[in-house]
Amino acid sequence: MRMQPLELDREADTYLGLHDLLDESTVDQSLTEREKTLRHVARGVVAREVAPRAPELDREGKFAHESYQALASAGLGGLVFPEELGGTGDSTVAYAVVMEEIAAACGATSLVFMTQTHAAYPILVAGSEPVRRQYIPPLLSGSAYGSMAITEPDAGSDVSGLRTTAVPQGDGYRLNGTKTFITTADRADVIVCFATTDRTSRRSGVSAFVVEASWPGVTHGSPFGKLGMHGSSTAELFFDDVAVPASNRLGDEGAGWSIVMRSVIKSRISAAAQGVGIARGAYARTLAVLRRIHGSRVPADVLHELAGWRSRIAQGRLLLHAVARQVDADPDTSPGRIGLMKQACTDLGWDVALGATALLGPYGDLALLGVERCLRDARVTRIYDGTNEIQRLLISREIANVIKEMP
Repeated sequence: MRMQPLELDREADTYLGLHDLLDESTVDQSLTEREKTLRHVARGVVAREVAPRAPELDREGKFAHESYQALASAGLGGLVFPEELGGTGDSTVAYAVVMEEIAAACGATSLVFMTQTHAAYPILVAGSEPVRRQYIPPLLSGSAYGSMAITEPDAGSDVSGLRTTAVPQGDGYRLNGTKTFITTADRADVIVCFATTDRTSRRSGVSAFVVEASWPGVTHGSPFGKLGMHGSSTAELFFDDVAVPASNRLGDEGAGWSIVMRSVIKSRISAAAQGVGIARGAYARTLAVLRRIHGSRVPADVLHELAGWRSRIAQGRLLLHAVARQVDADPDTSPGRIGLMKQACTDLGWDVALGATALLGPYGDLALLGVERCLRDARVTRIYDGTNEIQRLLISREIANVIKEMP
């Protein structure tokens, strides 16, 4: 069959209506009615407000402002936060399920969405009550954007190597240093910055501070050009003798490492949900295109390939939901279990998107179908929030401990 690309584009857009059809009852049995309701709400907002904007955001590199605002207006911006701070007090599973829906349509919007949570969560974990009430509600409502500033030019996963300093002075601190690869850095109003107050103490010398981007000495660089996630900006942040009041320190001095470790649980669940969502998006788009190409008579070898993807997506969703449920029951879930989820689910997103571009041949390379966008967006999920190599290291340490305990 010979077709015009625009015909395929219209057909591929119908993937939004496929997700109800593609839901797996075995996966859904683990969800509460409230979690299913939130998924339904998110699916509707995504279909109306997020998916239609995704191609333009990717093509032009426009920030996903309208898409995020639509999600926040629907009450989805504060799922894991208490109601008194503007949240809805829902489960981590609910958050993961909503993230899946957003990522299936637009990876960049899901990155903006999760960065808001990542910026607000350390404040919830360790901020004083006045600091929580000042900064969290605007982040959840979308009236302010936030960033979590950890990575530096010479310090990424190793937080103990931070060179940004916070030197006590008077009733506060003076903050100096550079952060890089910071999501939403060019638009952030609220920055959670991690800095060392005692470089000789390494991890024990790291502290966390809430910094307002409007304060003197805070500047940002231009957004980086990137392979994917074009609707989400990534840039450098510069702190030049920034005066930070002591009241804006999160927790005790030197508590930064523990705050990071508590926060990365949520951030790695975010990345894992992105991986599952991107896999679902690539799979659904592929089915829509195949339907247009072959009608109802899809070749057997193609169906065989699709069967493998379906199995892996179901497994990834079950793993994501199970670990998120465990985190709700036990916030101290081991790093290895969190790492297993993050690594497996983000590898899933990459593998399915890569397979989809190959399976569709020349159609997989067409930007207007969105499959190649899934592939580009999936790549970075294996890098941020702890590279998958780091996750394998965490998993391997737990395996080594099991071996040691064996009789």
